[in-house]
Amino acid sequence: MEATDKQIETIYEKLQTLIKQHQKALKEVERLQKENDQLKAEMSSRSDVNKELVKKVDSLKLNALNLHDHARKDLEKRINTYLNEIDKCLSLLNS
Repeated sequence: MEATDKQIETIYEKLQTLIKQHQKALKEVERLQKENDQLKAEMSSRSDVNKELVKKVDSLKLNALNLHDHARKDLEKRINTYLNEIDKCLSLLNS
C-alpha cells in the first residue's frame, strides 16, 4: 500500500507541475494574442497612412504635370510674343 501511495503522490506532483505549465502556456498564448491584435491594428493603421500618402503622391504628380503644361504654355506665349516683336523689328528695318 505504501508503494501505491508513493506512486499516487508522484503522479499528483507531476500532474500539478503539468497544470502549472499549462496555465503558464495559456497566459503566454493570451499575451501573444493581445500582441498580435495590437500589431494587426498598427499594421492596418500604417496601411491606411500608406494609402493616403500614395494618394497624395499621385495628386502631387498630377499637379506637377499640370504645372508643367501651364509653364510650357506660358513659355510658348512668351516665345511667340518675342517672335512677333522680332518680326516687327525686321519689318521696320526692311522699310
